[in-house]
Amino acid sequence: MSKSAGFNYGWVVVGAGALMTCVGFGAMMSLAVFLKPMSDATGWSLAGVSAASTLNFLGMGVAAFFWGALSDRYGTRIVVLAGSVLLGLGLVTASMATSLWQFQLLWGILIGTAVGAFYAPMMAIASAWIEHQRSLAVSLVSAGMGVAPLTVAPFASWLITTYDWRTAMLVIGIVASALLIPAAFLVRPAPQATAPAATGGADTPAVEWTVAQALRTPQFITLALAHFCCCAAHSGPIFHMVSYAMVCGIAPLTAVTVYSLAGFSGLGGRLALGVMADRIGAKPVLVGGLSVQALCVATYLAIGQLGEFYALSVVFGLAYGGVMPLYAVLVREFFGARIMGSVFGAVSAFASLGMALGPWAGGWVFDTFHGYFWLYVGSFGIGIAAVAVALSFPSPRRPRQPALRLGPATA
Repeated sequence: MSKSAGFNYGWVVVGAGALMTCVGFGAMMSLAVFLKPMSDATGWSLAGVSAASTLNFLGMGVAAFFWGALSDRYGTRIVVLAGSVLLGLGLVTASMATSLWQFQLLWGILIGTAVGAFYAPMMAIASAWIEHQRSLAVSLVSAGMGVAPLTVAPFASWLITTYDWRTAMLVIGIVASALLIPAAFLVRPAPQATAPAATGGADTPAVEWTVAQALRTPQFITLALAHFCCCAAHSGPIFHMVSYAMVCGIAPLTAVTVYSLAGFSGLGGRLALGVMADRIGAKPVLVGGLSVQALCVATYLAIGQLGEFYALSVVFGLAYGGVMPLYAVLVREFFGARIMGSVFGAVSAFASLGMALGPWAGGWVFDTFHGYFWLYVGSFGIGIAAVAVALSFPSPRRPRQPALRLGPATA
C-alpha cells in the first residue's frame, strides 16, 4: 500500500479521521443542544448538566495521552475501534440515566474516554501518511469537528423537538456506532518512508527522542500551555452559544443555526489556515488566529440581535477552528513522527483541561449572576494569555537532545 505512484491511500485514512472527529466531537458537543431541554425536563440545573461536559473533557484529557501512547505502540486501528465502541455505549447508557450524578459520570467518563481515542491518534497517522501538504491533511482530519455543528447538532435538535432528549441521545448513540465501527477498519498503518523522503531533514530527527525527554522540553511546555489557554478561552462561549442566543430572545431552532454557522466557518478556517501554515509557517498563523479569537470573545458582550450573532459566528468560527490543527503541525515539526501520538496526546490532554473549564464556568456564571457577562470577560482575558504564550514559541526547529559530555565542556 504505497504512498508513491498512483492513488495515495493516506487520503482514505484522512477521510476516516474526519468522519471520526465529526461524529465523536459532534456527539460530545451536542450536549450544548441538549442543555436547556434536559434542564427543563428533569429540573437539573444548567451548572449540573454543564458539569457533565466538564467531566467529559477531563476524561478525554486523561485518556488522550494513553490513547496516543497505545497508538504509537500497537497501532491506530485498535485504538479508534475501542473508542468507537465506547462512544456508542456511553451515549446509549447516558440516555437512560435517572439522576444527575449518573448522567454526569456516564457522559463524562465513557464519552470523554471514547472521543480521546480519535483526535491525537488520527492526527498522528494522517501526518505519517501524507508527506506533502501535511498541514492540509491534519486540517482535514480536524475539519470533522467543524462539520459536526452542521450535522450532529441539527440532527440532535430535530430529534429532541420531534421526540424527547432521551430518545434523541439513544438514536445518536446507535448511529455513531454504525458509522464509526466500520470506519475504524479503514485505518491502516502508514508505510515506512522511502530513502529519498527520509533525507528531508525537517522531518527526520538527528537523534531519537524518548517521550520522557520530549515532555521536559520548553517546546512541549509552551505548546501545552498555549493549547490549554486557547481552549479555555473558546470552550465556554462555544458551549453556551445556543443558550446565550436563546437568552437574547432567539428561538431554539434558530439559535442552533448560529452554532451551526460557527461550525461551518470553523471548517473553512481549518482549511484556510492549514494552507496558510504550509506557506508561511504554523507559528505566525497561530498567533494571528488566537488574536482574532480573543477579540471575538470580547465582542459577544456587545451583540444581541440574530444578524449580529451570525456575523460574529463567521469570524469566531474561522479563528477557533483554524488554530486547532496547527498544534499538531508544531508537534510534528518539533518532535518528529515516531513519538507524535504520545506527545500530541499529552498536548491534547492539556487542551482538554482547558475545554473542561468553559462549560462548567458558563453554567456557574449563569446560575449565579443570571447572565453570561462574566463568562465573556474571563474568556477574553484567557484568550489574551494564549496570544502571549504563542508569541513566546521558539523557532520551528526540533529541540536539541541534551548532549552526552564525554570530555571537558567547551565554550
